[in-house]
Amino acid sequence: MYVAVKGGERAIDNAHAWLAEERRGDTSVAELTVPQIREQLALAVNRVMTEGSLYDPDLAALAIKQSRGDLIEAIFLIRAYRTTLPRIGHSEPVETDTMACDRRVSATFKDVPGGQVLGPTFDYTHRLLDFKLMAEGELPAAAEGEPRLEPTPHVTSFLNKEGLIQGEEHAEVMPPDLTREPLELPANRALRLQALTRGDEGFILSMAYSTQRGYGNSHAFVGELRIGKVAVEMEVPELGFAIEVGEVELTECETVNKFAGSKVEPPQFTRGYGLTFGQTERKAISMALVDRSLRSKELGVEVSNSPAHDEEFVLYHCDNIQATGFLEHIKLPHYVDFQSEMELVRKMRAEIAEAEAGSSVKEAAE
Repeated sequence: MYVAVKGGERAIDNAHAWLAEERRGDTSVAELTVPQIREQLALAVNRVMTEGSLYDPDLAALAIKQSRGDLIEAIFLIRAYRTTLPRIGHSEPVETDTMACDRRVSATFKDVPGGQVLGPTFDYTHRLLDFKLMAEGELPAAAEGEPRLEPTPHVTSFLNKEGLIQGEEHAEVMPPDLTREPLELPANRALRLQALTRGDEGFILSMAYSTQRGYGNSHAFVGELRIGKVAVEMEVPELGFAIEVGEVELTECETVNKFAGSKVEPPQFTRGYGLTFGQTERKAISMALVDRSLRSKELGVEVSNSPAHDEEFVLYHCDNIQATGFLEHIKLPHYVDFQSEMELVRKMRAEIAEAEAGSSVKEAAE
């Protein structure tokens, strides 16, 4: 056994060395630096920060480099690192009304106070390969204008003035922290939103898409999608008031859904909500659609058997780190398990063969 263990250790060390060699690639090609990844692969960095629950572009870029571009592995690295960090306090809720918007669009109102800001987006690109990007030293043309610095009220606030949209209730108690406590069902909305934020973008996207195809009985409009930086404030006990400790870039999406009303609620609109790190608008929109779908029961809306209505199905299967761990563990040694099952199959086949032989003898005797 000792020799086998030592051989296994040597194989693992060699596998790690080989992995490092593969990660570096052709040494005649310049090595990617963390700042290059942070600045030029920003959307990948933003996804890793969002699903890793840690806002640090440098560490997210490092994780992408270490994982050879495998974003789920990078998210795993960030979550693992996050568990080593001390918790010294918590920030105040961010005020997205004061966001310095790089992008702000609404699909419900053409002319909104503050205006629409197209911002950096793929929405109107031709989806054709740009071979100029293969040339080195190309500098992009500078964009005109500056981010909005004045407060930009949310579009749904205008619906609020007429009472056309359901109001949001803000709990006075501290919401549960999914990064420190296991998920428990039924989950309140704050916990669901945390799970959706940390959930795999592809999974949340597919659930959102299913609601649009008729499996969620819900048709949504993007009331507003905004991307920009907001200040993060933290209360310092010694001072007795909150001070600004930094800023983060966020994507926020509010969807608007028609609601026919109930015995206690008049016909009105309801909301779905998504909030993510960086520019991750596909994730934020998907999250808002799924959030609204999971609210159906509490709104008194007819709930179908569709997956997007099933809180347990969505929340227990959206986490890509848990899914990856359970999926990939089957490639690890299962020698004993397989040998026992193989013996069982042999025994069953022997019993069947014995029974068939006995039946043949009996028929011959007759």
